[in-house]
Parts: sequence; C-alpha cells; structure tokens
Amino acid sequence: MSKIRVAIVGYGNIGKYALEALETAPDMEVAGIVRRNGSVDKPAELAPYQVVKHIKDLENVDVAILATPTRKVEEYAKECLALGINTVDSFDIHGQVLALRASLDKEAKAHNAASIISAGWDPGTDSVVRALMLALAPKGITYTNFGPGMSMGHTVAVKAIDGVKAALSMTIPVGTGIHRRMVYIELEEGYEFEDVAAAIKADPYFASDETHITQVDSVDALKDMGHGVNLVRKGVSGKTQNQLLEFDMKINNPALTGQVLVNCARAVMKQQPGCYTLIEIPVIDLIYGEREDIIRQLPV
Repeated sequence: MSKIRVAIVGYGNIGKYALEALETAPDMEVAGIVRRNGSVDKPAELAPYQVVKHIKDLENVDVAILATPTRKVEEYAKECLALGINTVDSFDIHGQVLALRASLDKEAKAHNAASIISAGWDPGTDSVVRALMLALAPKGITYTNFGPGMSMGHTVAVKAIDGVKAALSMTIPVGTGIHRRMVYIELEEGYEFEDVAAAIKADPYFASDETHITQVDSVDALKDMGHGVNLVRKGVSGKTQNQLLEFDMKINNPALTGQVLVNCARAVMKQQPGCYTLIEIPVIDLIYGEREDIIRQLPV
C-alpha cells in the first residue's frame, strides 16, 4: 500500500515537531517542506528533504500540514485545497472556528478535497474530551483550565505586534476557566514600551483576559515549552446529580500539536470532501493500523 505523502507548510516550532512525528509514522512519507525563504539557510535536519517556497513546487502531495500562524491558516488552506491537496491545521481562535469551517468547506468540496481544522490539542483533542464529557453528563458545566505554560498562539500574536523583537506569553490558570496572561517582551529600538503594551492588550487574543506585560532583556532565558490543561465537568447523568468528571495532562506544547496534526493527516485521507473539526472525526481514523487490529489491542 502506497504511503501518504505529506508536506509541511511552515517550519517554526510546530513544523519542526510535526516533522519528527511524521518521520515516525510508518504509513507516511515527507513530500517536502514549504518555507518563506525556501532552501536558503536550510537547517541540517532538512537535508534529506526537498525545501521549496511554494506548495506548487512539490510533486504528488496528498496532505499539507499547515504549521503557520493561525491568522494565515485560511489563506494557505485555500491555496492548497484549490490544488486538490487535503489540509490539516491547528487554528486556535475558538470564536472563529465555525466561520473558518464554513469557508473551507466550500473550497474543499469545490476541489474534491478534505480539510480538518483546529486540529491541535486545544481546540482539538481537548474538544473531543469535552464532547465526551458532555455526552456522559448532558446537563452541567465544564471548566477548561490551561497551564501554567507557554501558549504558542498567544506568543505568535505578540510577535506580530510592531515593536516586539521577541516574546513569550505564559498562561496562568486562576480557576473555573479564568486565566491570567503573563507576557514578556524584548523591544525593538525606537519603540515605547507603553505603546507596545497597549497594542498587545487590545489584540483579540488578550482583550478578554487579565494581561500583564513585562519588558525583559532576554526572552530566551525564560522560555519553556511545557504546558498543560485540566478539564473538569460537574453535571447530571439522566436524573442523577453530582457527576464529577476530570481530565488532566502536562505536555510539551508544540510536540503534542505536531503529533495531533500528523494523526489528522492520516484521518483526512479517509474523509469525504468537505471541512471538519476534530470532534467530527472518528477517533479510530487518527490511529495507524488496521481497524480490527486497533479494536483488538484496545480495551473495548
């Protein structure tokens, strides 16, 4: 059986870890890497692979993993889908997921392709856990508590602000789904800290949360890619009160995101044309192997 040919679009933190996960997937092979500067300053670990500036320069691509900033996902996804290439991404602006799904669903169906969006760990696999909790206790409240840890989406958003040379955004759980954002920045020369801080706080990523911004000499001295989440649902099963469900994990943020993206690159090949969120994908489609073998080895 031929292997799934997967291209990685973007080679930052997520792209690097997606490549590691892809290299361990027995049913996949690397079709190439798409970077803004192509093969200029090509990292040593990419020596075995074709590195290009545009997805069109790669041959026989089945799936594109979009390891790009969230706000660029729709643009790159439409570009790939128009070529008949399936896509997966880790789009993480929760309030805009439905709009992206509608937009890419039309594009995917028009070109006989499929797309799985918001396929990181949150939104993504945490969404699947929340959906399962909802099924188990249909009436109740779920709290999602992130961290403490580095938020990649928020960090990328800060880096895009004029005047920011380097950035780190830490998410600190306060409890009951409320979070504090601790942002550390290095300033570009010629910018005032107060102006940059105001622009960060006005960004939609931060506007709804308590946000503290600190200027530092070295962001790298503070950086740790560890993160985590605690999901708690208290609710009702049937007519029985006081059901308490909890899920907890501590992770390397980009490594888990990269793994989920590679799993979804496998799953997207099994879907009909259209756009899907992760809760719409059968979990078994994410796992390598024959269906009967997977069922046999897992407790059922």
